[in-house]
Amino acid sequence: MNTPYDDIIFLEHPNSKKHPRMARADRAAQFAPFAALKGYEEVIDENREKNEENY
Repeated sequence: MNTPYDDIIFLEHPNSKKHPRMARADRAAQFAPFAALKGYEEVIDENREKNEENY
């Protein structure tokens, strides 16, 4: 097999001596889906109620 990554594919993951690895739960919290849309569900519910009153 001749790929551009043959020289690095089986190397160990580098570990920093200065910065310990982040806990898996802390790392996952950084990527929580829709974290920027806090309050989104409440706004949708309010609009749904207003629309239901009109029908």
